[in-house]
Amino acid sequence: MTEELGILYPTIETNCEDLVLSSKKLFQAQEGKGVPEFYETLKLKINTKVNYEYSNVTKSNELADSLHQEFENIQTEIKDQKKPENKRQIDKIIEDYQKEKQKESKLSKLPQQFLKFDEKTSATQTNNTYIQNEKQTAENKSLVAIKQNENQLSVIEPARLGTVMVQKIKKIIKPEWHAPWKLMRVISGHHGWVRCIAVDPGNQFFVTGSSDRTIKFWDLATGNLKLTFTGHISTIRSVIVSARHPYLFSCAEDKTVKCWDLEQNKMIRDYHGHLSGVYSLALHPTLDVLVSGGRDSVCRVWDIRARQQIHVLEGHTNTIDSIICQEFEPQIVSGSQDSMIKLWDMTSGKCISTLTNHKKSVRALAFHPLEYTFCSAASDNLKVWKCPEGTFLRNISGHNAMINSIAINRNNVLASAADNGSLNFWDWKSGYNFQSINTIAQPGSIAAENGIFCCTFDQSQMRFLTGECDKSIKMYKEDETATPETHPIDDIRIEYANQNY
Repeated sequence: MTEELGILYPTIETNCEDLVLSSKKLFQAQEGKGVPEFYETLKLKINTKVNYEYSNVTKSNELADSLHQEFENIQTEIKDQKKPENKRQIDKIIEDYQKEKQKESKLSKLPQQFLKFDEKTSATQTNNTYIQNEKQTAENKSLVAIKQNENQLSVIEPARLGTVMVQKIKKIIKPEWHAPWKLMRVISGHHGWVRCIAVDPGNQFFVTGSSDRTIKFWDLATGNLKLTFTGHISTIRSVIVSARHPYLFSCAEDKTVKCWDLEQNKMIRDYHGHLSGVYSLALHPTLDVLVSGGRDSVCRVWDIRARQQIHVLEGHTNTIDSIICQEFEPQIVSGSQDSMIKLWDMTSGKCISTLTNHKKSVRALAFHPLEYTFCSAASDNLKVWKCPEGTFLRNISGHNAMINSIAINRNNVLASAADNGSLNFWDWKSGYNFQSINTIAQPGSIAAENGIFCCTFDQSQMRFLTGECDKSIKMYKEDETATPETHPIDDIRIEYANQNY
């Protein structure tokens, strides 16, 4: 009976063997061959790969073609111009052109075979001149140079690295010449470190605060002591003179902010609220608003007259060392020892943006007096930012020290003062360090007391003041005898910016 059922109903093993045999017969003709690719699929795959790997080569060639065409147009315009009839005029034009060419070639330290200057010789000569090596561009179109303005030249140089395209952009910048600064006067009178300094908006006097807990007023022209205020019970960390009222504001490590009346020469208000030492002050240029920050990691916004606290700006996680204010957005910028810079909206009391590019404590901030930019200083770098978003523009590198203070004047001179007594002067546009000074500690002070805590320019931009660890105030002025010939610019900066695609 069982045998009969086996014949009628095959077992599972028999079924599987039958299925294998039938499948083998079905696909035996295609055995060992891959799945055939359709022509359209293969074409799409190849096009995608080519576009991905060689798109930047195409872009560079298109850029070279467009500039080459522009160059030919300029050459055609020059040829079509009416030529002078007098041979002397022709010789003079050629001579002037050669002189201008030699002058422009000093802008770059690149080999001359890479750059060719072609300019219009007509009276309607344009400022934007296309500069390129015609022969090399025709051969491989691998180098294109564009003259952007008198002091800056950008060279775009694509380089193949396997399947990765690297675009090297070289900015060749000619620095603006500035006269060097020299020591003019040394003023003594404090019995402690001079921690802060501020100049009267009328340029008649300047004010200093010290760790001897006094505020002193000095005549700017003669350097003589005029007045001394006492009232703080700890080191004074910041002073600021109001341009809208006859008031002086000061803050100290005793957790207080004080307002002094300069007509009555006495303290008239104080502002309580900070939970620890107050390190920085800033006045709004158009509103009766005072901003303070310190070791409690918050910025407090005060109504000057009502002594009311308007906002508490929270967000930093460490001591706030510097605060600056301006009329436009962002109206408040703060720098902290948590390596962050925060931009604040004064109306809502909230943070607009947080800048985290610095890796070290941000101890100093300063707005440029003419541009819509500001500069921040830390021991890793000086950085330039664009308002109002806080867009990073460039680094100013070379001052390898703990920078305590920076100042910028209207002549595009940036000064940075450091904890080791070094004082550097920079050209703002190019970041060229045209002068470095190492301060000397006064007789009776130890060698370690040569740090600089604060610095500022006066309102005329012709004098520069520093407050130092040796209890002195030093005044600098520009050297009137200096000329570009006696103090030449010996460096043209070339900056490289690489972008990988």
